[in-house]
Amino acid sequence: MISDAEVVLRLLVSVLLGGMVGFERQHRRKSAGLGTYMLVCLGSCLVTTLSINLYAGVQGLTNADPARLAAQVVSGIGFLGAGAILKEGFTIRGLTTAAGLWVSACVGIAVGAGAMVGAITTTGLVVLILVVKPRVEKMLFGSPATMSLIIHAEERPGQIGLIGSYLGKRGCAITDIHIETIGPGLVEIPITFTVPDKDMQAGIVADLSKVVEGLISITKE
Repeated sequence: MISDAEVVLRLLVSVLLGGMVGFERQHRRKSAGLGTYMLVCLGSCLVTTLSINLYAGVQGLTNADPARLAAQVVSGIGFLGAGAILKEGFTIRGLTTAAGLWVSACVGIAVGAGAMVGAITTTGLVVLILVVKPRVEKMLFGSPATMSLIIHAEERPGQIGLIGSYLGKRGCAITDIHIETIGPGLVEIPITFTVPDKDMQAGIVADLSKVVEGLISITKE
């Protein structure tokens, strides 16, 4: 049986560890920030301590499993994580945030179970990954840039598909694209996308001039 004082201590530690990850996420202005991570870690810690104490109270009297409540936390956190994943155009965002919420729940479970070394080590590694990962990606893949273009062309079927296919092959991620009719047989296609390297911008504009059928003009915003 976990004493009341030990339960309070574990709950406080879970808030601290969840807050460490949440602070980094809020600093980067992500959808789930300090409060969300603290609550997820705290709630999972409470469920784990409650599960252990419930089991201790009936141990030997029934075949109760102390891991059952904690297991529901691991699977149930998926609903919260799914809400953090957003699809913007052809780009999916929020996967790292969702993964962070899941790991925070696991940290809370570890704290609730008394596995402080594992919980603290995992929290440190998570924060390290979130801080170092962008720098490593920039070093290995260059600094990404955002481009916004307005394409005027004759109305042809499959124009957006051709543009999307070409940009995908070049490693670009489309964040916004739509098509508007501006006259008889004429369309305007505003598009915003990220480019892996700034030096690729001129080549992409030149190649799009060949890809887009019935092209009239391409202008940069």
